[in-house]
Amino acid sequence: MSTNSPLRISSASGRSRLLQSPLPLLDTTMDQLRTLLAVREAGTALGAARTLGREQSSVQKQLDTLNRNFSTLCGEPLVLKQGRGKDVLFTDTGEALVELARRTLGGWLDEIHECRRRLGGTLTVATTRFTLRYLADAGQYVSAEFDRRGVELKVVHVRSGDLFGRLRAKQVDLVCGSVVTRTDDIDELADYDVMEWRRSGLSLVTNLPSAVLPGPTLRTSELPTLPLVAPVSGLITDFLHGWFGPDYRATLDISAEIDTVHYGFELLRSELSRGAMLVTRGIGEAAEQGRLPEGRGLRTIGLIDDIAPGLQVLAGLFARRGERAAHPEDHPLNLLWGAFAQQDARWKKSRAVGVEEQDG
Repeated sequence: MSTNSPLRISSASGRSRLLQSPLPLLDTTMDQLRTLLAVREAGTALGAARTLGREQSSVQKQLDTLNRNFSTLCGEPLVLKQGRGKDVLFTDTGEALVELARRTLGGWLDEIHECRRRLGGTLTVATTRFTLRYLADAGQYVSAEFDRRGVELKVVHVRSGDLFGRLRAKQVDLVCGSVVTRTDDIDELADYDVMEWRRSGLSLVTNLPSAVLPGPTLRTSELPTLPLVAPVSGLITDFLHGWFGPDYRATLDISAEIDTVHYGFELLRSELSRGAMLVTRGIGEAAEQGRLPEGRGLRTIGLIDDIAPGLQVLAGLFARRGERAAHPEDHPLNLLWGAFAQQDARWKKSRAVGVEEQDG
């Protein structure tokens, strides 16, 4: 390739442009960009100062510097004062620079987090409400080592419908939770490493008398004959969608819709609604055995799945396929996975695993 090829000229001109960046641009700091974002969100320098924990004069000084520098660079200030007590007015240039600042700072934070995650400095674990205790139990095996190495363990709440989305987006490294799986589909979890804690079906918790709902079991195909308490979204709705199609509300007699299983228990105990609530089998067992106080006075009915495709709740630990193998054994991801394996063995030995989650 000749030395005056377009590719080389483009590369050289790109480097030259960066090396000759104007001083007002080079003097702009990330702290100033953060201040600009704070002013945009708060509306005033005083509001931004409160957000950032600074003096108003410090924020105003940074804002004046940005205004002066970008007036020189772009020919228009970023913000205009509108009078005492009023929010500052962002110009078109100001709005464009706010978005650039947001992308710039966000990109740096994402890349720093990715570097720390890859090197083991940060580990992010998502749990549902009902699996948080599993992480707490497993964490005891690695807490001292993480403290010694300065590993930052971040914990975030996730709902069952968003487990794999968080993993695919690399927002988290591990997920503790439950998903709906088909008994005849062996490839649906092929993209993930899975530590399976339990597979089970659903149960019904009811305040209906035995004369109406004898029990001890009911077939899934008989659900349309009962008034049901059902959630508006989440794991249970995945079952209903799989059994009765997207228009399942037209098939079923849904007497009440709920946001959480706990509200459903309270609703049934109050007898404001008479019917049966679909729950995971683990929650049904816990209610029947008296381990859930909100289930007192209610009966649990086993649900026999007689509708294809067969569906189950899989409760467990999930990671992206192959990522653990790409790290050494002492990487925090593998250490915590091993800690879950140790705790899982203890759970199964003591038969402690029994309550899957079903929140949204």
